[in-house]
Amino acid sequence: MPYPIIDSHCHLDFPKFNPDREEAIHRARKAGVVGMVNSGISLKGNRMSLELAEKNEDIHASLGLSPDIGRGGTDDVINSILSQIEDNAGKAVAIGEAGLDFQDCKTNEERERQTASFKKVIELAKDLEKPLVVHARMAEAEVLELVRNVDTVIYHCYSGSPETMQEIVDAGYYISLATLVCFSEHHQALAAEVPPENLLLETDSPFLSPRKGRNEPAYIVDSIPVVAQLKEMKPAEIARTVTGNARRIFKI
Repeated sequence: MPYPIIDSHCHLDFPKFNPDREEAIHRARKAGVVGMVNSGISLKGNRMSLELAEKNEDIHASLGLSPDIGRGGTDDVINSILSQIEDNAGKAVAIGEAGLDFQDCKTNEERERQTASFKKVIELAKDLEKPLVVHARMAEAEVLELVRNVDTVIYHCYSGSPETMQEIVDAGYYISLATLVCFSEHHQALAAEVPPENLLLETDSPFLSPRKGRNEPAYIVDSIPVVAQLKEMKPAEIARTVTGNARRIFKI
């Protein structure tokens, strides 16, 4: 029996879905997925996210600027994406993903550039009064200091420490756990700790598959029994809770 569930973060616009995008969307629906938040991270990705949302009632666009572009993109590219986000914000359920990824930043200059771009996205989210979806890798605490004035923040694919997670939750923000929770002990420990009212579930597809090969929104269902067991809750209760959280946060 499928549980109605929302995949709160996926990338159906990515080329890995070019061969079977429509089929993947159909498989998600068949598995019980009642909504998918598609996260754009570039000019083209944001455009495709908007197109997917226009064509499908159960797909919702989030418009972002990847930390890679924030670090290495030209000013022209970064400014074009910021304008695109602003111009299309009315059709988006959130701003992001955007943030800091210190795994790939080799110099202070790169970190500073990435941080400067992220700050511009934060200001947009505040001005537009939209939830902010953050990417924070090896920079979870640094991101938290930057986003403290934003009303609603979702830490997508959270992989940081339990201590920083507690600070995020204390700030009233949300932790989104990817399908990594199906096989990663670290993420299972996080799932056991996070309060249900602060939890979202996502695939981050096409990455982090709990099955062989490419991940896809349908596989979000694999997380439900795992998280339910860790939290000593019924699977239906977990699905209902995280879906309710996603509906409230994204107004979908």
